[in-house]
Amino acid sequence: MSEVLRAPAELKYAEELDWLESIDDNPKPFSWRLSPKMVRLFVLGSERADGLDREIAQKWFGDRSFVERSIVTLASDRGLLLIGDPGTGKSWLAELLSAAISRNSTLVVQGTAGTTEDHIKYSWNVSMVIAKGQSRESMIPSPIMTAMETGAIGRFEELTRSTSDVQDALISILSEKYISVPELDSDNSDNIVFAQPGFSIIATANSRDRGVNDLSSALKRRFNFVRIPVVTNKKSEAEIVRFRTEELLRRHRIELDVPPTLLDVLLQSFADLRASAAAAASDDEKLESALSTAEQIGVLEDAILHSNFFGERSLTAHNLASSLVGSLARREPEDLAILNKYLHGVVEPRSKEEGGSWPEFLEGGRDAIATLS
Repeated sequence: MSEVLRAPAELKYAEELDWLESIDDNPKPFSWRLSPKMVRLFVLGSERADGLDREIAQKWFGDRSFVERSIVTLASDRGLLLIGDPGTGKSWLAELLSAAISRNSTLVVQGTAGTTEDHIKYSWNVSMVIAKGQSRESMIPSPIMTAMETGAIGRFEELTRSTSDVQDALISILSEKYISVPELDSDNSDNIVFAQPGFSIIATANSRDRGVNDLSSALKRRFNFVRIPVVTNKKSEAEIVRFRTEELLRRHRIELDVPPTLLDVLLQSFADLRASAAAAASDDEKLESALSTAEQIGVLEDAILHSNFFGERSLTAHNLASSLVGSLARREPEDLAILNKYLHGVVEPRSKEEGGSWPEFLEGGRDAIATLS
């Protein structure tokens, strides 16, 4: 296959999945490609106690119980709803689970205000309908319908972003496990699409979207909820950032020095800003950013690319601070004022007491704020 910008997990880890499938002698639900035990191992990585001939890298960093409950849910009749703050890895976990179970993580519906029932069920090829009439050949199945027909995992991203009538279209799919096609002749068995064994749905929702389009109680009953918390453990967060950084460098074929001390500066600065947000008396005193791990990775990516193309091929504290300010200052002047307060109240005293990379980080932050002000 020719190189793509971002390969889905089943292609990116194809060799690893093939190997796991070849040694997997555990019971598998339905048409799953891997057993639940191997799905967990693929997502969380192997340990010495697993006794494997090769190491399986950890791909999702979080509590083991969240992954296990997600896998058990997908082996049941219920759908899985991953809910949490933006940037907590919900979509990545959904992709990994789909890749391990179905070897296809691309059957995705993106929830937005413009998502319609057609995106969940089916639409029609107008030219074929005009030429030959309505038939299964002229039908365009949605990713969810394709998942039903193939016994695969369908994904629904940002479920609460779609309107209530679109959400309600999922109720019959999750409960009855079929889609009726009333446009087709009722005497023809093609007018009902039945879900094949192995079909399930993984939906994601941001907890910050509560109140946008709340789920009905009927739809909630058809999902098992798994709440993914924000990563606050510094060690776990450092592992995630380091893992993503290595991926970034490989993908862009960049050979650039990323000093571990600068990763510590990035982690500490986000911890400081989160603490400040938690202590804020109002939303006006908080950054608009969720300050998630994903935001950290975005800041680091921006700094790495800037250093690679316009710097000295080595990540500097000055570039890191500039990227942090540029990425987090979304409201002007409110966010700039919050960041400026952080630099003067926290970073400046720390740079005097600890030295290291902090003085250069302070200078880079001040320069960036001056440029944006």
